[in-house]
Amino acid sequence: MELVVDEIFTFKLTSGEELVGKVVKIELPVVLLQDPVSIGPNGQGSLGLIPSMFTVNPRSQVRLNTQNVTLIAETDEAVKSKYIEATTGLKVPDKKVILG
Repeated sequence: MELVVDEIFTFKLTSGEELVGKVVKIELPVVLLQDPVSIGPNGQGSLGLIPSMFTVNPRSQVRLNTQNVTLIAETDEAVKSKYIEATTGLKVPDKKVILG
C-alpha cells in the first residue's frame, strides 16, 4: 500500500493511539495531515472521532513523524464518511443500489 495525497488514511502510532487524517503532503519520514482525529470512546460506550490536539487551530496542518507509526491502512468507508462529516460538516450519502 502506498500513501496518496488527498486521501484519508488510518495510522496506528507506537503509543497505541489510532489516528485518522487526510494526507496533504508526503516528505518522508514526515507526512503532513489535515484535520487529524483520534479514535476514542464516546459517551455512549462506543468509539468516536475526537480531535487529536486540542490547543491548535483545528484547520491547521500537522506533521506526523512516520518513525512513530507502526501500521498504516486505508480507512474503512464508514469511518471515512464519519470523518468527512466531522471535519467538513458535509454528510456523505449512503451508497445504494438501484435496481430497474
